[in-house]
Parts: sequence; C-alpha cells; structure tokens
Amino acid sequence: MKFGSNSMSRLKFALPTNSKSCLKIRPEALAFDIDGVVADTMEIFVDLVRNKLGLKNFSKDSIIEYELYRCVPAPRDAIDELLCITLSDEYTMKIPPLPGAKEFLSKLGQVTNLRFVTARIWPESIIKWLYNLLPEVKQERIEVFATGDPQAKANILKNLGVSVFVEDRLDTCHSLREEGFQVVLFDQPWNRKENSFIRIKHWDELNNFIDWDSC
Repeated sequence: MKFGSNSMSRLKFALPTNSKSCLKIRPEALAFDIDGVVADTMEIFVDLVRNKLGLKNFSKDSIIEYELYRCVPAPRDAIDELLCITLSDEYTMKIPPLPGAKEFLSKLGQVTNLRFVTARIWPESIIKWLYNLLPEVKQERIEVFATGDPQAKANILKNLGVSVFVEDRLDTCHSLREEGFQVVLFDQPWNRKENSFIRIKHWDELNNFIDWDSC
C-alpha cells in the first residue's frame, strides 16, 4: 500500500489493536456514519413494517443482518417501498437520535468540525435533521458527505484527513480497516456476528475515548 502525506498523518492516530483501554482519539481525527449510528433510522422502518405489513412482532432485534430482504418476511418490492418511505424527506425528520448522540456531538462540535459520511444518495433532509438535532453547533461546522455507496467512504475520509470512523455496517468496517482506518463499531442487531472491532453500545463510551486534553 502506498501512503501519501495525508495517509501518514492519519495513521499516526490509528491504533493496531481492538483494545478499548488504549484507544484515545483526537477530536479532529474522527468522523461518523449517520443512519444506525447517530440516527435511529431502523426505528422508523420497524414501525412501518408493523403498521403497513401487519407484522406486529417485528422489531429491531429481528434485523440480524444488513440485508433486509433476508430479515423481513415480505416481497422485495414491499420492502423497497418501506425503505423509500423511511428515507423520504418527511420521514427522515421523524427519525429519533440514538441515545447520547445529541449530547456528545454538541460537545464535540464546540472544539472541531463534525464530519459525517453517509451512503445516502440525497443528503439534504439528513442535513436538515442534523441542524435540528444540534442547534448549539454552528451550521458551518456540520459537514455531510453523501456517497451513494458504502464502498466510496474510504476516499472521502482520506481526503478529509480522518483516521477514525464510527460505523454500523460490518462490511464497511472491514473495507475501511483494510484501507488503514481505525473503525469503531456502533452496536446494532445486524452487526453482532463475531468480529474484532472495538464495539460501543452507547455514545457515552465514545466520549471516554476522546482526547479532550488535546483540544
């Protein structure tokens, strides 16, 4: 693997271990996925599955892998329709944040820009959602990059000089680690297959990893 100057500066902050005890992250080295990490998007999807498909016992715990077609007992076109509704402008604004996200990001946004890299195609509604979630953070400090493809995240992160990324999709975690990034896996039912990533279940855990003294 060839490294440019930005790559070497990124790797200075990356850690070759999955041990939480030695993880210390400089605020400016960090970036985030949005859906499933900041935004509890699947809560909306689950409600739609229950109400529109009549699957009253369906829950987030039913989503044991990222491939929804294997988790929802319904035709593909019905699942696609619910996904489109979930990601629509109207329903995006109804998505609840994951517990602790607002508090952590509000604090981080006072000392550095907040960088979000999402696989959404159209970012406008989720940008508005973030502005509403984080009124204490200056809007110019909230940067959102929409790739339309999870595999395109690495190039964006390299260009940003980011070394640590918080993600919920296991395949993306693996590909980013291969590119030299430190990945923090945000716990969700669909990423609980055996893996060696640092896993956090609440934003308070991430707060403990930040090197606030470096600010």
